[in-house]
Amino acid sequence: MDNLTGLTGIQIAQNIKNSKLSEKDACSFFRERINNNTSLNAFVESYEVPIGADGDSSLKGVPIAIKDNICIKGKKITCASKILSSHTAVYDATVITKLKNAGLKIIGTTNMDEFAFGSSTESSCYGVTKNPWDMQRVPGGSSGGSAAAVAARLVPFALGSDTGGSIRQPASFCGIVGFKPSYGRVSRYGLIAFGSSLDQIGPLTTNFTDCAHLLNIICGFDEHDSTSAPIEKKDFSKSLIEDVTGLRVGMPRQYFAKGIDEEIKNAILGVSRLLKEKGAAIVDIDLPHTEYAVATYYIIGSSEASSNLQRFDGIKYGLRESASGLMDIYKNSRRAGFGDESKRRIFLGTYSLSSGYYDAYYVRALKVRTLIKKDFDDAFKKIDVILTPTSPTAAFKIGEKATDPLSMYLSDIYTISANLAGLPAVSLPCGFTKNNLPIGAQLIAKEFDEETLIRAGYSYQCATDYHKRMPELK
Repeated sequence: MDNLTGLTGIQIAQNIKNSKLSEKDACSFFRERINNNTSLNAFVESYEVPIGADGDSSLKGVPIAIKDNICIKGKKITCASKILSSHTAVYDATVITKLKNAGLKIIGTTNMDEFAFGSSTESSCYGVTKNPWDMQRVPGGSSGGSAAAVAARLVPFALGSDTGGSIRQPASFCGIVGFKPSYGRVSRYGLIAFGSSLDQIGPLTTNFTDCAHLLNIICGFDEHDSTSAPIEKKDFSKSLIEDVTGLRVGMPRQYFAKGIDEEIKNAILGVSRLLKEKGAAIVDIDLPHTEYAVATYYIIGSSEASSNLQRFDGIKYGLRESASGLMDIYKNSRRAGFGDESKRRIFLGTYSLSSGYYDAYYVRALKVRTLIKKDFDDAFKKIDVILTPTSPTAAFKIGEKATDPLSMYLSDIYTISANLAGLPAVSLPCGFTKNNLPIGAQLIAKEFDEETLIRAGYSYQCATDYHKRMPELK
């Protein structure tokens, strides 16, 4: 087969199964696309020999890319940070083991914001990843490399991680599907931690069919992860049903207030109209503590990051700068190894956890987190799924927010709450701006109700063609 870019992952797998395409040729095709489009800077490393095993699944033989914070045994893992520039993973993350057992072929690792701290993939030690729809703009972050690679069809799908929107926001900016499962649905074992109570691994795909089949593979209880939920494993492909009749869709007033771009707002209202035409009921709802979500997230997330990054001290892992004593090794290694955004998060988190400020900041943030979770619990007594924008704007220009951290942090204003509440959420392509930049809509469901997200998203997808549109690569 000459060109695989128009095929979904499941279609590629079916061609392999029917002997119309070999696994080797599929990997060679996408490896060539990666090598021919290095200007995107989507990949940290592409493998000449894909990593896999002789497993079996509905996606057997299909290439996949992995974010550079998920451990692949024997391969470099750096979290796009100088401090881990020489580190090699000594074990496989659980999701990698599952992919191998399913027969997928890992074709490389993707660029990201350093330690997943960011919304633009500009803080990487490997340089900025570019948005394939406009090379002057960011792809979002922190899973920007995975999103750009999938949008550009350099790979059929990829894995990313989502702590406050790091799968969904880049999916929105790049015009693809980005799915954050419920907290505990996918094992975090082998994911380099940012915020341990917030992080979740999930898929970035071009469509919901691939997304459902990939979720089937990576989900499941894992005894290696103390936060893994011991719940029944589901077949998410059974939720690929074009039917939203009777589905109650909540639209929170707080998500359509001042600050949202008018083109984004109109696109989301278009999604609601389409779902209503297909039989869903649209319900106005309130999530009253939404205004506190950003502050709550950045206190909790930075506090957990400060704790998690203490292990990177120049002694056991990665970069070590010469020094005359132990304390100087710590200082010199961290000064040289961590980028500006990592240092900012560490300082903020350490301050929030320090004596005299712990109760005023961290403990109070935990209490507000409970109120945010209760808002969702109350809403889901009346509705089945929530519809919001994924981001208040489309992709912004490279460097536009680099010197304004607060403006950058507000890029995640609509995605953060789902992480604080541990809920499943997905961004799906729902239109384009007048400048031909993708727009994403977000769906949020109650805890461990991924099926409703897939059903609603798939029904919308069946009535539109946004997921089929591809950027023109030069």
